[in-house]
Amino acid sequence: MNYYSDEKDWQWLFRNGIDWDKIIPLYYPTFPTEDGFNSKKEVIDFFEEILQNTGEWTGTSVADRAAKLDKEGAGKVVDGRTIPSEALQALYKEATELDSIGLPFPTELGGLGAPSAITLMLLAQLSRACLASSTQMAFFTSIGEMIHRFCDEETAHRLVPKIARGELSGSMCLTEPGCGSDLGMIKTSATPTDDGKYLLNGSKIFITNGGGGLGFVLARIKGDKEGLAGISLFLCEQEIEGQDKLNFIVAKNEDKMGMHGSFTTEVVYENSVATLVGDSGKGFKYMLHLMNEARIAVGMQALGTIEGSIGYAIKYAQEREQFGRPLTELPLMRRNLEDFTTERDAIRALLVDTVSHYDIFQKLDLKKQKANELTKEEEVLFEEASLWTRKRTPLVKYYACEQATLLSQRAIQILGGYGFMEEYPVERYHRDSFGPLLYEGTSQIQALMALKDIMKYAMKDPKRFFSNVLFKHPTTELLNGSKSWEKSFSSSHYKFKKNMVKLLVKCLRPEIGELFNPKSWASDENVSELMEHAETLCQALSYMETARVLCEHANKDEERKDLFFRYQKLILPRLEAIYTDWSIR
Repeated sequence: MNYYSDEKDWQWLFRNGIDWDKIIPLYYPTFPTEDGFNSKKEVIDFFEEILQNTGEWTGTSVADRAAKLDKEGAGKVVDGRTIPSEALQALYKEATELDSIGLPFPTELGGLGAPSAITLMLLAQLSRACLASSTQMAFFTSIGEMIHRFCDEETAHRLVPKIARGELSGSMCLTEPGCGSDLGMIKTSATPTDDGKYLLNGSKIFITNGGGGLGFVLARIKGDKEGLAGISLFLCEQEIEGQDKLNFIVAKNEDKMGMHGSFTTEVVYENSVATLVGDSGKGFKYMLHLMNEARIAVGMQALGTIEGSIGYAIKYAQEREQFGRPLTELPLMRRNLEDFTTERDAIRALLVDTVSHYDIFQKLDLKKQKANELTKEEEVLFEEASLWTRKRTPLVKYYACEQATLLSQRAIQILGGYGFMEEYPVERYHRDSFGPLLYEGTSQIQALMALKDIMKYAMKDPKRFFSNVLFKHPTTELLNGSKSWEKSFSSSHYKFKKNMVKLLVKCLRPEIGELFNPKSWASDENVSELMEHAETLCQALSYMETARVLCEHANKDEERKDLFFRYQKLILPRLEAIYTDWSIR
């Protein structure tokens, strides 16, 4: 199967869901280009050809190897190094031959200079075939991009081409034995040396691909303040020229319930030589950039899991006969499958729209960092893309990952007893789905981030916040003859905002007459009460953002209205349940 050419929905989203009119000029300001492209159409056609090629690779070779990689595992730890298994080495070899690793890297660093959207779509394809494979490959491109963005030119030109050739990869080294979500508690230390380097001491756990050869490490320079403000970011290489001893060691590879084909390691630093990245005390800020991309990427991984598990279950249901007819013709099964595919397609649309905003944000953010200036038009574009990226990041990570675990469970149930057997891939999809649910911040962390954004918006200008809710009733749009799907979205969105305001007022209890005073919202006790509702608020926000995207897509192509209305039918009862929960708890 080809995960692109055989999927009409992906083809529509590639052509219509990505804002190429804004993205292409950021990568190719003028035509013809140095690469020989004569028009925007030629560029888009080239990108589509890449996805066709990767769709064929992931839908055949990567998918066919997935069970073997799951059984064989990622490999072993020998004398402080990770040694990839035969199956994992085969993956790396194919990816290198396809030039897929260097897709987003600049051409001068051995890459193709493609937009981030292409890399993230490839990640979804890989995840549909094998989640462990997508995870391992992600730590080639993401580390190369970090080096290009935050390290000096010498380091970028020395390391990024090696990554593009598949010779090096890396890891994000954050988590410690006593420090998970609260990164301010990091104990790994960095001691300055006379030559401008630093010596790292400490250990990190649950590090994906810890033996790839490179690591971005969060540590505290000795004497720096406690908390997040005292954390710096370092680049640490496992092998240093002229030094026989490994610069850091991988102590072990964890045994996990899923994602067996991906390394999850403990990394130990003992006077490990490292280079400070950027300014001291800015480590958390730099890592946030990678975490934002990583959370969107994890959403794409979850989407791949949904596509793989539900796709297999549908194929099984079409072929399996019970009571004299295929399972797909049984009323309850028919309804369930419609709901599952509706949610899959809706999440896919939400993610592609988010990826489009993120692509614009990261490209302009890079220009801002390298050139230290943007044009007025670019500033406007950057602010808009930043807003949508920040707003969507926790939502897509939360929603896609939660549904990947739920829908892969449903896929097992569709297969019945067969779904419980290792002979069929759905049990692997489900086991693997718990990884994205946990790494890059659990669902609960994402929910708290979404709540923080709402609070920040409300407290910044309470008068404007309440005006947007109380005085933007959908009646005006209804009278102006909006399309049926716009009317439906406007009505449900107004009801959501009204119920959200009730929740905020109920929990935060601003004094009468002080509603528009931000200080009246700031009681720690009241904010803690609101935090209890963070997860249901995140769910409701996810549903409304997804419906917004589907409404916009129906405006572009009326044939997409069916998906919008099917999704409305799916989420309206869920929203009513959430509103009831807000009213009684």
